[in-house]
Formats: sequence, C-alpha cells, structure tokens
Amino acid sequence: MEHTPPPFFNRGPAPLVRLVFFASLALALLVLDARFRYTEGLRSVLVLAVYPLQSLATLPSTLGARIVGYFASQSQLHEENAELRAKLLDASQAAQRFEAAQAETGQLRRLIGAAERLPLKATPAEILYNSRDPYSRKVVIDKGSQNGVNAGSPVVDQNGVIGQVTRAHALLSEVTLLTDKEQAIPVQVLRNGLRAIAFGAGASGMLELRFMASNAEIQNGDKLVTSGIDGSYPPGLPVATVARIERDATDAFARIVCQPAAGVESGAYVLVLGRESNRLAYPEHSGAEREKNLGKIRKPRKKDAGAIP
Repeated sequence: MEHTPPPFFNRGPAPLVRLVFFASLALALLVLDARFRYTEGLRSVLVLAVYPLQSLATLPSTLGARIVGYFASQSQLHEENAELRAKLLDASQAAQRFEAAQAETGQLRRLIGAAERLPLKATPAEILYNSRDPYSRKVVIDKGSQNGVNAGSPVVDQNGVIGQVTRAHALLSEVTLLTDKEQAIPVQVLRNGLRAIAFGAGASGMLELRFMASNAEIQNGDKLVTSGIDGSYPPGLPVATVARIERDATDAFARIVCQPAAGVESGAYVLVLGRESNRLAYPEHSGAEREKNLGKIRKPRKKDAGAIP
C-alpha cells in the first residue's frame, strides 16, 4: 500500500523550479512592456485597484501633516496679523501727522497772504490753550509785549476778526474772542453801509446785533465788516454774516443773530495787528476862526454885570 503525505504537507514544485519560472515570467513581462507596451492597460487597472489601499495606508501621516500645518499656519497668520496691525497703526499715525502738517501749512500760507494784504503791521502767533474760565471765551497766544503785542490789538485769522487782545504779558497774551458776552465790535453792513454794534452771544458761538430797529434795512446773508470808527479795528475786516432775523411788531428792536466769518472756535494760528489808527485827525481851526468862535460865547447881561462887585 502506497503511502502519500496529507495535503497539508504537500509542498508542490521544488523551490528552484518556482524561482526559475517566476524569473522567466518577470523577464518576459519586462521585455513585452519595454518593446510592445502590452502591460499599460494592466498597470492602469492595478494602480486604480490599489489606490484605495494606498490612500488608507498614507492617511495617518497625511492627517498628522495637515494638523501640524494647520496649527503652524494659524500661528504664522496670528504673527502676520499682529505685524500688519502694527504697520497699519504706524501708517495711520503718519497719515494723521501728514494731514495735520498739511492743514497747518495751508493755514500758515493763508495767514501769510492775509498779512500781505493788510495795511497794518501783523505779528503771527500760535494759540496755546483756551482760558480756564468756563464762562468766558478767551484764548492765550504765544506772543506778548516783547513781541510788540499790546492790550487792545485786534486779532484776525485768514477769514476775518476773531477777537482782541485784552491782557498782554511779557511772553504771552490773552485774547478775548468775539463770541464773549463782554466783547463788542463796531460793524457795518457791506451792502448798504448801515452801522451797528455786534455783541458776543456766549456759548452759542454766535454774534448779536442789538438795538437795531425792527425796520432796519438788513437781511439774511448780509456781510458785516469792521467800520473802523472806534480806532481799534481797521475798517473793512470781515466780521460775520447775518444768519437769522426775528422781527416783532410789538418790539421796537429786532433780534439779529450772526455767524462769525473767522474760525473763532477753531484754528491754531492768528495774526495780531498793530494799533495804528487809520482815522483822519480832527481839523485844527485857524486863528481867525478861533477868535470868531470865542466871540460867540455868551456875554453876561447888564443885570448880571451890575451884580458883580
């Protein structure tokens, strides 16, 4: 009786035979693939079939790389955002400084032009701060008596009158603005020459023409300029524009509110004008006219003369 090993221990062909067979098969496939491209389709099919396994095998490393890249990109983005914010802040501050310098340059140019147009000597000055009194409208400038600034000197900007020097120190001066309730300025209507007095209205930042008759020839939009009759302000400087007129038949005077022409509550630079008066001197009488005027003095009557001892 022939003894055969069980199928489990059946080893098949010899290892050397299998090596030769598979080596020959691989060589034949290499030759066919190199010369005739017969395995292109098979390779595509195998790559497509193996792709899910390949993706599954590389998934942990790909996922880890993406997580690390996400946190790295987030940290880099935070740093870049912080750097960009700092640059934006610097650029914004530089732009603000440039705008402020440009505005100051424009204001100084306009002041220089205004000083050239004015007939009086003008001293440029800078407004340092507002008065500490909340009930007054005053500012302090950086020019004083050593710079030729005296009490009573008018102060203007490129648009018109803003006030008057009320106190002059050696290096500083106090300017009372037109809108102060204690301030008054003689004006006249540019359209018809009507004269009036403009008073400050206080916190409202406006001016008022007081004691003007209800039928006075004035209307909204009229330009007011200095009349020059007080000797402090030269004539023709812009002061205000009539903004509102209230007429009441029961009241003898009209209420006239005006908008200042100058930047009374704004601006940083002003011009302080000299006190030279442009008014003509009073005419002097000749000797004959003086004697004639003296002869017109009332002589004492005889009755009064007899009473004199």
